[in-house]
Amino acid sequence: MATGVPTGQASDANARRLWWGGLEVLQDLLEIQDKSAAGIWLAAPLPALYAPDLLQRFQGWVWAPEALDVLSAAERSTLLPPDRLNARKTPLPASTSNEHFQRLPLRESDSHDPLLIVITSQLQVALALHGEEGQRQLLMRSEPDILGQALTLVEQRLRLDAPEQADGLQQAVRQLGPLQSSTDLATRFWPRLAERLAGMAPTVMLQTAQGSKCPPPPPQSANDQGDEDAELSLLEAITHEVRTPLATIRTLIRSLLRRRDLPQQVLGRLQQIDTECSEQIDRFGLIFQAAELQRQPQSSSVLARTDLGAMLNLLAPGWEQQLQRRGLHLELSLACGLPPVLSDPGRLEPMLGGLIDRCSRSLPAGSSLELTLQPAGARLKLQILSRTPDQLSTTVADTDNVSQESLGPVLSWNTSTGGLQLSQTATRRLLERLGGRLTQRRDRGLTVFFPIADHC
Repeated sequence: MATGVPTGQASDANARRLWWGGLEVLQDLLEIQDKSAAGIWLAAPLPALYAPDLLQRFQGWVWAPEALDVLSAAERSTLLPPDRLNARKTPLPASTSNEHFQRLPLRESDSHDPLLIVITSQLQVALALHGEEGQRQLLMRSEPDILGQALTLVEQRLRLDAPEQADGLQQAVRQLGPLQSSTDLATRFWPRLAERLAGMAPTVMLQTAQGSKCPPPPPQSANDQGDEDAELSLLEAITHEVRTPLATIRTLIRSLLRRRDLPQQVLGRLQQIDTECSEQIDRFGLIFQAAELQRQPQSSSVLARTDLGAMLNLLAPGWEQQLQRRGLHLELSLACGLPPVLSDPGRLEPMLGGLIDRCSRSLPAGSSLELTLQPAGARLKLQILSRTPDQLSTTVADTDNVSQESLGPVLSWNTSTGGLQLSQTATRRLLERLGGRLTQRRDRGLTVFFPIADHC
């Protein structure tokens, strides 16, 4: 793959940022295609794809170190999450995938640089990191001859490791039918990668180069705006760097949860890790969305008919478990025959979880949250109230006025618990983007009004 490509000049850290950004761009391009289209993928030394709809449809082979005994070599393991993934746009049914990936051994002599090859009927591409430290680079090749050579090498390796899998790979390629050459992929891939990196990479340097005699640049005329942009860029980069490894950990954990030979206590601990990863992925996803919205407040959003009542019923058991771990209780009260509202269901789901977390984080053990949804004219009123053990009536936890310090336009810090959360302004803006209108009063709780779809 590196044949004819100039030597890179990136550090390992920067090259891996290119790798993660390249994975996002590639998955975006794949998701633009026919949603029912099949494909194959081959990766090393860990699973690289993490978009749930792709994992559901594509068949894969992964070379992983023997020491990483997280994938069963004897049985296939579905990667479709049984509950929810932050990356999906709409709720997916549980365990509906028939597509799998097969684990294969990575030898000690093999490189541990990441590699991914994806083949569909309309797009064929190989991604890899290459080079020594200081000369690292991201390789993206889509030329038919290069990909043909790569697949030949892969097939030869499969013949040595698992001959039956080599036959399976050949059959999977044949089932894709005629392949349309994607030699123009570079004209789409690299510009999108540059745009993504420019949008998420920090615009401030946290340290200066040693020995530099150049004075720092003078402050810009719009100094405050520049500082805010730098903070938002850094925040976007941090949230991206946190969510990506968590998504990989969660994928590996979910493959372990499908094994039959693990003790029940181990499975319980793995389920706890899976839940914690999901919560933090959703949490940092909201922070990322809030930072993007702060940077581009005029960006458009598409709202659709959303069954908010059904969504709450679906999410309530997970919230109940989340609260029970902290000694809290959830009470759900939904009116009958509620009409659909206008919102974005894919983004609304983690947002609702963020509201539950926001209203419960400061509550002592033994407290309860009451979640109600009822008509209010041309809107549905979603109300979250709290009751502490020493309260005779239901009130709201005053999360925005007690021990809160602002950490910029997006985050606030609860000095009593040490927890970070979205600021009230950022929360209100995100809900407005989802069609909701937030009101919060100490004596009325946290209330969000959503427009009824039939009235709009």
